[in-house]
Amino acid sequence: MGDSSDVPALRRGLALLRALGSRPSPVSAAHLAREVGLPRSSTYHLLGELVAAGFVVHYPEEHRYGLGWAAADLGSAHSASRSLERLGRPLLTGLAAATGHPAQLVVPHGAEVVYLVKAQPPTPQTLVTREEVRLPATLPASGRAILGGLPSAQVRALFPRAGSFVRRTGRGPRTLPELRALLARQVRRGWAVEDGCVTESWASVGAPVLDHAGRAVAAVSLTFRHVCEGVEECGQEWPDLAEPVTRTAGELTARIGGLGRGRTRTR
Repeated sequence: MGDSSDVPALRRGLALLRALGSRPSPVSAAHLAREVGLPRSSTYHLLGELVAAGFVVHYPEEHRYGLGWAAADLGSAHSASRSLERLGRPLLTGLAAATGHPAQLVVPHGAEVVYLVKAQPPTPQTLVTREEVRLPATLPASGRAILGGLPSAQVRALFPRAGSFVRRTGRGPRTLPELRALLARQVRRGWAVEDGCVTESWASVGAPVLDHAGRAVAAVSLTFRHVCEGVEECGQEWPDLAEPVTRTAGELTARIGGLGRGRTRTR
């Protein structure tokens, strides 16, 4: 490519994307500059523009760059998940350490969510929500956080009938109207909660991670011990735990070039 100023910026940006796409893992700006044949200053400038547009993500702890979610929309969703996991793991490690509770990162998979990352606090706790486990999206707070950012027609398509709803502990929505009411309360509150729906005597708080188009592509959550009486969820909202969760979701949203601060929205 050379460092001549007559080389169009578009061609240089595409060269960087091709170089990133050919690598199995993120690389440094210095490596990219050598590979593409650009000055480091130009490389950093172009990478900054591509990060702002969502086509490249910056891994600050590693001082490296990789393909972003906008590029993934044109290619593989698998690489997008790998990028999200890599960006999210250090944030979840910090969240678990700061709160003393297990932290999770999940992504949607149809009517379910898949756990990508689970970070344990200094004193580990045993939960059903280990990495790669799938759960119905209506049960954990992380799944509810994602559902709260979906259009109502999409929620209806995912859960068209009463038989679409799974209950593990006897708690959780049983019908689409019940789910809609739960999500409406969640939108007003600003974060998702769950009380004993995944595992008895455990609860969770979750918030969505948004991509460059404002779509809920993942969620961050904390899980903690909570014992209450009764058949249904007791209605606690845990704002003290919601604050670090929504902040972490917002940080991950920013890292992937997402829109907004990672808060639950209605459409």
